[in-house]
Amino acid sequence: MAKLYFHYSTMNAGKSTLLLQASYNYRERGMATYLMTARLDTRAGAGRIASRIGIADDADLFAPGEDLFAKIARRLDRGHVDCVFVDEAQFLDQAQVWQLARAVDDLGVPVMCYGLRVDFRGELFPGSAALLALADEMREARTICHCGKKATMVVRMGDDGTPLTEGAQVQVGGNETYVSLCRKHWREAMGDQPVTSSG
Repeated sequence: MAKLYFHYSTMNAGKSTLLLQASYNYRERGMATYLMTARLDTRAGAGRIASRIGIADDADLFAPGEDLFAKIARRLDRGHVDCVFVDEAQFLDQAQVWQLARAVDDLGVPVMCYGLRVDFRGELFPGSAALLALADEMREARTICHCGKKATMVVRMGDDGTPLTEGAQVQVGGNETYVSLCRKHWREAMGDQPVTSSG
């Protein structure tokens, strides 16, 4: 039975590696997969999902407001798909998560989403919030803070190397921009101030 999955974590926990490995496992068994990633994330090149350990694969792009149910249905019209994989799922909007749920329910295709749970301010991304509400199964990919505890938060670093407490929710970056921390060290990095959104 098809399900909607959400694999979530902080930065640098290996989400893209897990996605690429799962897709490879399907293909190794003669099954077809359909990969998608956010149009705004071009770190690996447009239409590429890549991991820090050097593996990569081509992917279709999704844009804000695009109908993902229709996109998956069009792909299925071209041939059978055993599983849909969505990288950078935090960039989905709420409507798109519902569209993925409809694809699971009405088209019978499993959808595995991989993304961040919270932003650098400790707030849920809209796509992640919707996935936490709608996913049939959720799995946490774990990474560790510099102290050895499980990292559950992320800080965004400024050009001068100090943690930022304000700014746009979305800013694409990697190890040079973000650091994963446990809640205690995130609070320290953020000056232990209550963080509120500006909008």
